[in-house]
Amino acid sequence: MTTLEITLRGAQVLTAEGLTACDLSLSNGRIADAPSGRAVDLDGYMILPGIVDIHGDGFERHLAPRRGAMKDLAQGMIATEAELAANGITTAVLAQFYSWEGGMRGPEFADQVFAALTAVREHVETDLHAQLRFEMSLLDDYPAVEDMVARHGIGYVVFNDHLPHKALAAGKKPQGLTGQALRIGRNPEKHLEYIQDLHARLPEVGPALDRLSTGLAARGVRLGSHDDATAEGRRQARARGMTIAEFPETLEAAEEARAGGDAVIMGAPNLVRGGSHKGNVSAVDLVAMGLVDALASDYHYPSIRRAAFLLADGGVCDLATAWGLISSGPARLLGLSDRGTLRPGQRADLVILAADTRRVVATMAEGRISYMAGAVARRFIG
Repeated sequence: MTTLEITLRGAQVLTAEGLTACDLSLSNGRIADAPSGRAVDLDGYMILPGIVDIHGDGFERHLAPRRGAMKDLAQGMIATEAELAANGITTAVLAQFYSWEGGMRGPEFADQVFAALTAVREHVETDLHAQLRFEMSLLDDYPAVEDMVARHGIGYVVFNDHLPHKALAAGKKPQGLTGQALRIGRNPEKHLEYIQDLHARLPEVGPALDRLSTGLAARGVRLGSHDDATAEGRRQARARGMTIAEFPETLEAAEEARAGGDAVIMGAPNLVRGGSHKGNVSAVDLVAMGLVDALASDYHYPSIRRAAFLLADGGVCDLATAWGLISSGPARLLGLSDRGTLRPGQRADLVILAADTRRVVATMAEGRISYMAGAVARRFIG
């Protein structure tokens, strides 16, 4: 689809000063500093920067709605992109697991997901990026991870450790292990032996992780940690070049991240539902304390837009600041200096909302329509 040469008039446009009635012109896929093309009347609508979703795994429902049901993952990826666009997301980081949990979180599925992403990336409007979420306890898989990152050009790797160490250290069978094993077609006893072996090798993880993170950083890969629970854990992550803290579980971990100059990402669903479903630190509280650099969709794409408005409506911060947490903030963390605001010269990434309902009615990525529905279409088409 070609880019639109167009001037949008009559809408409330979000600038650094807030919503302002002004024209917004688009030319050659960029925000223009002078009128361009034909005019479209958007009275009754709001125009905001396109959303940059820095971490989302809501695509899983499209790629694997049932075990073994989806053979062509590229078609599921196209459905994912349609959902992203319908939620005002113009840049999306798809976070794929590489875990001992297996199944759609195992290495084979991860390889298929990244291949599907490569296959569709040039055929959709939304700018799609890959993130690899790697379970650091998988010591034997470190060479395979380096290879996967290189083959698929993955620019963002996040490390986490979700092994149930407490139960394993006590010699107990972790809760839910049997169901987890059966879901991935693995004998529960063998699965327990497998994760017990991983737990036993925990002392080896630190040195191996030092080498892996150093190698990835040398390639220019952006590194982060996931679910930091303590200040010491965050300091260790920072020492390994993991300068992004995704979803810290405690206030002390978030404060340590800020004190050390690291970026903090929190999940929008945490904020929308009024707290973490696991009892972790509240995203609203961290935003109010100025400790959050970006909000991410996590597992629910619609929440990211709702979170920004909840912050503004609740007086936690103004709309420009709240929206910055889902546009300019994540763009900065990803090194994407060409998007996140509606300033002249930036990519023409924007979302159009009905002013009365705040419903997404149109999304444009680099000046191309990725989503449009309802009465606003008549404004564009005539």
